[in-house]
Amino acid sequence: MSADNNNNRKRYSGKRNAKSYSAKRYSDDKRKSVNKAKKNAARPKKPAVQKPSIKVAFLGGLNEIGKNITLFECEGDIVLLDCGMAFPDGDMLGVDLVIPDFTYVEQNIDRVKGLVITHGHEDHIGGIPFLLSKMNIPIYGTPLTIGLLGNKLKEHNLFNSAKLNVVNAGGRVKLGSFEAEFIHVNHSIPDSVAIALHTPAGVVVHSGDFKIDCTPFVGDMIDLHSFARLGHEGVLAFFCESTNAERPGYTATEQTVTHSLDSLFNEASKNRIIIATFASNVNRVQQIINCAEKYNRKVAFSGRSMVNYMNVAKELGYLKVPEGIIIDIDMLNRYTPEQIVLITTGSQGEPMSALSRMAYSDHRKVMVGEGDFIIISANPIPGNEKTVGNVVDELLKRGCRVIYESMYDVHVSGHACQEELKIVQKLVNAKYFIPVHGEQKHLRKNAELALSLGVDKKNIFIGDIGSQVEINENYMKELAPVPAGKVFVDGLGVGDVGSIVLRDRKHLAEDGLIIIVASLDVYDGHVISGPDIVSRGFVYVRESEELLDEIRKLSLDILENCADNNIHEWGAIKNRIKDEVSKMISQKTRRSPMILPILQEV
Repeated sequence: MSADNNNNRKRYSGKRNAKSYSAKRYSDDKRKSVNKAKKNAARPKKPAVQKPSIKVAFLGGLNEIGKNITLFECEGDIVLLDCGMAFPDGDMLGVDLVIPDFTYVEQNIDRVKGLVITHGHEDHIGGIPFLLSKMNIPIYGTPLTIGLLGNKLKEHNLFNSAKLNVVNAGGRVKLGSFEAEFIHVNHSIPDSVAIALHTPAGVVVHSGDFKIDCTPFVGDMIDLHSFARLGHEGVLAFFCESTNAERPGYTATEQTVTHSLDSLFNEASKNRIIIATFASNVNRVQQIINCAEKYNRKVAFSGRSMVNYMNVAKELGYLKVPEGIIIDIDMLNRYTPEQIVLITTGSQGEPMSALSRMAYSDHRKVMVGEGDFIIISANPIPGNEKTVGNVVDELLKRGCRVIYESMYDVHVSGHACQEELKIVQKLVNAKYFIPVHGEQKHLRKNAELALSLGVDKKNIFIGDIGSQVEINENYMKELAPVPAGKVFVDGLGVGDVGSIVLRDRKHLAEDGLIIIVASLDVYDGHVISGPDIVSRGFVYVRESEELLDEIRKLSLDILENCADNNIHEWGAIKNRIKDEVSKMISQKTRRSPMILPILQEV
């Protein structure tokens, strides 16, 4: 019994000693931890390494359709993304093309590492020849994009000196502190890509033009995996196209057009078929060729850009053409109407396009009329609705049957609708969201989609042409605007037509011109001959002789009065003539023609 008690006492004593030791160790550890914390608190903390910022300048593509060009700057290096053109508005009289203002690029040319292109449409590559005429920078794009661009540069005699580099979808290229990753997307032209720019500031993604097509006519569906991968790794900012941001749902697949074309070919079995589409829409042309082969028809191309694009696409293997199906347009008369398909430009009603010239009987090789089955396989670009409507009216007047309504499904958009935009926005999961490519209503609607997905309002930026924004992992702020705007191309002149010239052209178009010509004595300023009155676009001279006589008399009185009062400064004399004659004409006709005095000394 006593032995058991001794053993119990020993065990209890051992437990007590163990508890005592454990408590002592805990106390020592706690004291050491506190001392360590005090020492660490006393030490100066190493500052967290802050990433640099990336600056983005929008030189085009915002609050407009077309003319897309964006400038990215990080750690002194600059990369350009796209360089397109736009069609002139109705009030840009005589203007052929509208291109970006390259002033800011020229000011920083020594820092520009290259230009990356998302795809081969004119609103993304049309301005490049004008850029290269000022500076020769490296250009990177997918095979078809570079092929189409190369063909364009040959027309401008710039191909031999251009630095063109082919990068396949999925590839990467190093551009100074930037690394550009090319991501395959679906669009209405093959070889379209989005661009992810890997920079010291973080990754920024630019969508380019895209849609989600699970059953594209050619190639694979959009590479959603890469967008998801980038989103998982972390994206600083997403620049997302906005063209179809107002349209709910999803954009229809290209396969829809295949079925519609087949149905229309069957319906027009006794007619000549003429199809107008974008020259760059290689997939659409392939669909038409496939239908032509099925219905035993020959295919001819009309329009210089159409011929050029198809030659490039065929050479690069993007257009599969059965042997013997293509004929020259000069051979049309050798075949009956039901054996012909004519693919032409002019889907936007452009005045000099092939379809427009056919409609107005101005085409040298094609006369249209009854028995022609005409399909316009394109939606009007915003602003072109009226010109397209005029062409359709002229074709109908000539007895043609014209298919242009959307109910026939002869065209599907190449741009993402709301649900597709939301899918890609969510996959990319960027901190900052910047809508691009569209008018203000498109940009605002795209921003609303981002808000609905949980993006903070302060992390969304809606810019304008010339806007510059600084993006950092901790903030986004707008900077002072950069030089930007529109440069008008008129014939061979680039930039020599400005707002003042356009204002004068509009004035002439609306109210006409009156020229007042007089010869003055070199010694005393009195009138020797004249003034002669020339009217252009103001009134019909033979029916307005009385009015022109009054203008002549008033001008003579002004000139003589100036001579009598010893006023010989020509600027003052011309201004008096303009003011007095303009006032008199306004009172009598309620018109305001341009008054142009021409004086010479004899």
